[in-house]
Amino acid sequence: MSLKDRLRQQAIDEGFASMGVCRPDAIPAAPEQLTAFLNAGFHGQMGWLSERSGWRSNPLALWPEARSVIMLAEPYTPQHDPLEILSHPKKGAISVYAQNKDYHDLVKKRLKRLGRWLIAQAEGAEIKVFVDTAPVMEKPLAQAAGLGWQGKHTNLLSRKMGNWFFLGAIFTTLELDADPAEVERCGSCRACLDICPTDAFPEPFKLDARRCISYLTIEHHGPVPEELRAKMGNHIYGCDDCLAVCPWNKFAQDAREIRYLARDDLAAPDLSALSKLDDPAFREKFSGSPIKRIGRDRFVRNVLYAIGNSEDTALKASAERHLDDPNEVVRDASGWAVKRLSALE
Repeated sequence: MSLKDRLRQQAIDEGFASMGVCRPDAIPAAPEQLTAFLNAGFHGQMGWLSERSGWRSNPLALWPEARSVIMLAEPYTPQHDPLEILSHPKKGAISVYAQNKDYHDLVKKRLKRLGRWLIAQAEGAEIKVFVDTAPVMEKPLAQAAGLGWQGKHTNLLSRKMGNWFFLGAIFTTLELDADPAEVERCGSCRACLDICPTDAFPEPFKLDARRCISYLTIEHHGPVPEELRAKMGNHIYGCDDCLAVCPWNKFAQDAREIRYLARDDLAAPDLSALSKLDDPAFREKFSGSPIKRIGRDRFVRNVLYAIGNSEDTALKASAERHLDDPNEVVRDASGWAVKRLSALE
């Protein structure tokens, strides 16, 4: 059995569902595509995308010694319908990936174990592992490695896994045989484009992050533009709408990591209870969760927008308690929610 075949088996044993290999220079269109995205301003406040664009669009610029890129996929498929929560406006909708432990930590530990195994098999080999925290374009690399293709919603799709999976990368100095790249297979389907509440896709395969609810609830600092607040519904951290409607999910694989399964208190949390979180309570509740990184103020801002969209005047008191909040953005969100609910009385 070749080293690559043994590596693939080891990856499966570690908990990954799929593995593919490509060359570091396998995404020649990436620089032009990234430049067009940045020039259009679609990255919004995510300045880190432009600051390291040279590294991001060229893996060899990131690590010139790399000879192969090993791309790996790990499923986090939900056991429930992520769209069902949207019909319960008094509850908050949290993206599936954030309903339990932070995937960055879990995937990176798995990558490191796999990398150590590889080094033990090939004397002199060097590796670097990446999980969504370095200037690496995981999705184009994963398509080049044959794991799937970037769909019309710009996320990676797979005929074997749907679109509920995380990506990790191992750069190595080893020369491993490359896999055939995957081709786009979306056909005439528009499900992901049509469901987007904020019309974040100016055209298929292009995302304007400034209108994306995931960006607005996680990356965007300050008040969300008023014309978008009402369209956010009860989304309080991320959005899974375009992922959830993809018909390729009929092939989704179950998550093998129990720590990806939804915590009982995060599957359908009560907006009123979340609105009462002060900073210590927020930190305690979201310890070990990716939600913790946005901080209490931004999270409560999101909760207040959801309360304003709830059409439930019983929640007005929950919004009013923040009219004198120390944080200006929270106060603004509180006033907006109170005004929306007062108009229904």
